[in-house]
Amino acid sequence: MIRMTGKHAVMEMLRAEGVRYVFGNPGTTETPLMDALESYPDIEYVLAVQEGVAMGMADAYGRASGSPSFVNLHIETGLANGLSLLHNAHEGGSPIVLTACNKDVRELAHGRTDLREMARQFTKWSVEVSHPDAIPVAMRRAFHEAKTPPTGPTFISFTANSLDDEGSVDIIPSSRTFSRVRPDAEAIERAVEILAGASNPVMLIGDSVGESGAVDEAVRVAEILGCRVYSTMYSLVNFPTSHPQYLGPIRLGFRGTRDTLSTTDAVLAAGKIASNYYMFSDPPMRYLSEGTRLVHVHWDASNVGQTEPTDVGIAADPRSSLGEIADALDAAMSGSARAAARARAAEAASEKRAAQDRAETRLKSRWDGSPMSPERMMAELAKGLPDDAIIANDAVTSAPALNHSMEFDEPGSFYGGRGGALGWGMGGTLGLKLANPDRPVVGVLGDGSAMMTAQGLWTAAAENIPVVYVICNNGIYKVLKVNMNAYKELILKGESPPSRFIGMDFSIPFDMAGMANAFGVHGRRIEDPEELAPALREAVDMGKPALLDVIIDPAM
Repeated sequence: MIRMTGKHAVMEMLRAEGVRYVFGNPGTTETPLMDALESYPDIEYVLAVQEGVAMGMADAYGRASGSPSFVNLHIETGLANGLSLLHNAHEGGSPIVLTACNKDVRELAHGRTDLREMARQFTKWSVEVSHPDAIPVAMRRAFHEAKTPPTGPTFISFTANSLDDEGSVDIIPSSRTFSRVRPDAEAIERAVEILAGASNPVMLIGDSVGESGAVDEAVRVAEILGCRVYSTMYSLVNFPTSHPQYLGPIRLGFRGTRDTLSTTDAVLAAGKIASNYYMFSDPPMRYLSEGTRLVHVHWDASNVGQTEPTDVGIAADPRSSLGEIADALDAAMSGSARAAARARAAEAASEKRAAQDRAETRLKSRWDGSPMSPERMMAELAKGLPDDAIIANDAVTSAPALNHSMEFDEPGSFYGGRGGALGWGMGGTLGLKLANPDRPVVGVLGDGSAMMTAQGLWTAAAENIPVVYVICNNGIYKVLKVNMNAYKELILKGESPPSRFIGMDFSIPFDMAGMANAFGVHGRRIEDPEELAPALREAVDMGKPALLDVIIDPAM
């Protein structure tokens, strides 16, 4: 053991863990850490002037780099500002070590907030450290918990005395954990019995497919079964979107989804079965029909069988599990079963072509609209994208148009926000660029979400992070209007008069281009769709942060 102050123990542990960036916004209680950082030029502090930006950067950086990111916020006030996007990180399992600095423990009688308790329900593990000797141990566990499946954010509160006092410490990083837990052999056998014997199986995929590197295994299972494939969560590449059996996202818990799945007799769910973020549920509270048998694979045992009656629950690594299911299916499928699978695959491909034709018809019908339609916007955007571009998607209601115009087959080419809080995209785009400095990163953001963390434009300019933001500026909270219409139809049964959409229109439209220029980011307003592709190419080639403020039709 060696003697050092707690604040230097923090820095030494960050260096031992290979941390390159500290994302944060400091306050008075963070002064000891900011002082210590002066002696560690290899660790760069990335200043966010709003805590949601720091959380978005850390979320995307951790996911894209494959290692836990590190965030430091200011006591209860800064932590509170970051909680909304901490919720998203927890919902999606993003590997983040979040910290805040608290008052001295001797200030107990004067009033101290329990920061650990504030963060607890949105983290895998939450602790307060009040002695310097405990700092390396706490940080080691925080990094270990964050990166061990099921991954997720952790939280440490450092008291002021723990940072300035001196203690005896061992600077040892978290260990590498070999966490590919293989599935139970009997579970694989039972799962294959259900799937191989099904007449109309369906596959539901979530983010742990992509996170575990199981895309190829998922494709193999789908092709052996010839099944339709839907995504319950798609905030990274979990299945090639160009694959003829992939039919896009599906939202569980709603009547239309139950109708879609009503004819299936077996479902293989790989990953988190639902996002658990709904405006309301449409009773009955079941995702699948009573006669549908469910095989659920996920590395988080607490999610397996959590909401749906489950015939076979496999709490194991998705890649290992899907690989073993594929091998067993390949051996079990008879000639007649393979012929039936080929017929199902052809039906799925036909269904996909029909959906594409409908989307293409909608695109053509809205091609000359003014303001431009979201469909036209995304078609033009696709023309200007570099081949190696990474998309950060935070455009909620424009996402269907984006998905129709672009294909995401390469893991690492697409990331999206997770959870229900708006504001991920501004910081998320920056975090992806820091993790991928040699690839162009384009953030496609709704105007409402962008405004939640518009201060990210300052960070982009101050740090000269060459990202391109493309804003879908429709002047409304369109997702709220969509949900209001659904509420009136499903809950009020269409008996209520048309909505006035109170609080859902921006009476003063956001001048995102003007705002970008004010922050020092190149901003350009685009109303003519033919300007979009060349403007995007120009913005990428600048090698500086830029924003394209694209005015689109708000029509429902």
